[in-house]
Amino acid sequence: MAEVGDARPAVRRSGEWRSVNDLLEQVRARPGVWVRRGSLQHLDSMLAGYRTALEVHGVDEELDVMSGAGGPFAEWLWERLGFSSALGWAVEIERAAETAGRDAMGLFFELLDEFRAERGKPPKD
Repeated sequence: MAEVGDARPAVRRSGEWRSVNDLLEQVRARPGVWVRRGSLQHLDSMLAGYRTALEVHGVDEELDVMSGAGGPFAEWLWERLGFSSALGWAVEIERAAETAGRDAMGLFFELLDEFRAERGKPPKD
């Protein structure tokens, strides 16, 4: 049961989502439900599938967090970390989290929030 002040979003069916941000907020709230073993590489694969579905169905949606090494989030991350990587943001955040003894999913969402705050974009639509 959620405690008073628990900021987790309510569970929403995928039919209620309006953008990838809704998916990401569900992952943030319950990563174990969505992503095997908390792997950012699995999340990255989910986002690749999401992007492919958008393309197949002709839906135009801006994706800040794209799969792989490209996209606005990855470019921001490379600048923030001071290097570039062909391995992609998921691998590099997992490596950084392991080095720091941190949870990779938690670090990803901290970085995503920082990225969006710098660009004046809220975490949800």
